[in-house]
Amino acid sequence: MGVQKDRVKFNVGGRVMETTSTTLANAGRNSMFGAMFDDNWNLIPNNDDNNNNERFIDRNPDCFAILLDLLRTGELHVPPNIPEKLLYREALYYGLLDHVRAAKWGPFDGNRLRLSRSLQGQAPGDGTAVRAGPDGGCCVAHGSMVHVYDWMLEEHRPLNLDYQRVNDVGWVDSDNVVIGVSERLGRGDGGMGLFSSHTGELRYKFHVCHDNQVKSYTAGALSFSSDYKIFSSCKGRSNEYGVGVWDQVTGKQIDFFYEPLGWSLGDADKLQWMEGSNCLLVATMFPRKDNCYISLLDFRDKKMVWCWSDVGAPFAVDEKRVRDAIAMEDNNSICVVNEFEDLGFMDLRSSAANSIRWSSRSRLMKGKMPEEPCYPKLALHGGQLFSSMNDCISVFCGPEWVLTSRLRRSYGGSICDFSIGGDRLFALHSEENVVDIWETPTPPII
Repeated sequence: MGVQKDRVKFNVGGRVMETTSTTLANAGRNSMFGAMFDDNWNLIPNNDDNNNNERFIDRNPDCFAILLDLLRTGELHVPPNIPEKLLYREALYYGLLDHVRAAKWGPFDGNRLRLSRSLQGQAPGDGTAVRAGPDGGCCVAHGSMVHVYDWMLEEHRPLNLDYQRVNDVGWVDSDNVVIGVSERLGRGDGGMGLFSSHTGELRYKFHVCHDNQVKSYTAGALSFSSDYKIFSSCKGRSNEYGVGVWDQVTGKQIDFFYEPLGWSLGDADKLQWMEGSNCLLVATMFPRKDNCYISLLDFRDKKMVWCWSDVGAPFAVDEKRVRDAIAMEDNNSICVVNEFEDLGFMDLRSSAANSIRWSSRSRLMKGKMPEEPCYPKLALHGGQLFSSMNDCISVFCGPEWVLTSRLRRSYGGSICDFSIGGDRLFALHSEENVVDIWETPTPPII
């Protein structure tokens, strides 16, 4: 590429700045700059340019200079006179938010997380769930409300579900969330809806149809697949007990797995799509049910290919009652946790009956549950296993899942839910709905 062709001149808000197409290529194809070049990153002629091929952009020149320097060096330096909110707005315009986030935070590592800030509760009462968004934001559900925050942690318009209890919420993308709510007795409502995360607008509802009739139902746990499917546990009044499947693009129901005799799919409080095996993990746990039911559903063959329940298990139920479960496809196993934060592992390649291998090496705490119990939750991210218990989150690493670090903050009470996404960890505390945000700091510049 010739030197002259490589040079690019911009006039941003009246200030002329010059760079190279090599620097702009660091922005990537999905940025505004990517649209200015052909497949070989040669500048596409602009017939409207009459001033030495200057490209005029009517935006803030100070922020443009900061972002241009970020593309040159990979480092983000924001002068004190530039509000971060202004810079983030400009980065969004140019399609460079991912670059700003990568420069602001280091690669996610549970053992290096540091508390960044806390969001104070927006409503009385306990929170239900916190869900990390793909772009570093989050949403918090409690009662019939869902509060949505962007990656700058500024709140968008709250989503009010008209006194319907929110059971689960999930991000389809950075612009849309799916919310599942309970059916109200005698109202014929409930179910799921797709909402704009920015405006709170209801874009469409997901219906359950049986015998060519639309049925009311309670939507429980949610899960999503990479081919744009939405899964939800469903509990209705007539033959809608099981797991429904919808196309998130069209909102149409495309499948339904009806509950087999003796299992509690419609009551499931944990769903997890397993990309490698094309199966859905469905788990119903205490206190929703007296016994725990874990199964893998294969929608291609319409059958349950693996199942486990603690009914008739040889251990004392009060000591080993399962509180959460998560599939670990790389290890061909399912990890479960009990109220003492013992980790247990089940091999998916063997018979499920009585197959939990409890690991006392992973135990973090002993003793009684707090007066207001917050049952432990599990998450898997980047080869690290996370488990919440009381007011802290434990991080486990390695083939034996050894405890390597703990995240704890004294204020806010027990953690009732946490979520990882957008290079952040969000922990929702039961008291006053306090949400802690944990980030990995960038490594020091040598």
